Amino acid sequence: MIDFDTLKYENGLILGVVQDQASKEVLMCAYMNREALEKTVETGIAHFWSRSRKSLWKKGETSGHLQKVKEIRIDCDMDSVLLLVEQVGGACHMGYRSCFYRDLEGKVVGEKVFEPDEVY
Repeated sequence: MIDFDTLKYENGLILGVVQDQASKEVLMCAYMNREALEKTVETGIAHFWSRSRKSLWKKGETSGHLQKVKEIRIDCDMDSVLLLVEQVGGACHMGYRSCFYRDLEGKVVGEKVFEPDEVY
């Protein structure tokens, strides 16, 4: 296993890209600190670091829309990680399957899978 100390964190954080294991759709990006990465490995559920709240968070803790981690890959520069997951529900807090639900013009191109007001 790769030693987490060899990863290139910036200000203690590393970018986590989350991709659906089956469809390969990119679902979201979020930052992880070492604790979030360790917790993800330990539990098999994606954990991240909230820069705004300055705290660890388990994806889906409130909504129930968990990310079951099937595989973790490290990029060639060792400055980002790829989580291949089984997504339960939507990944986006706005109710979409993926956080990448708009095109450059702002047109909604993604699938809405839940109403945020009913979940949060």
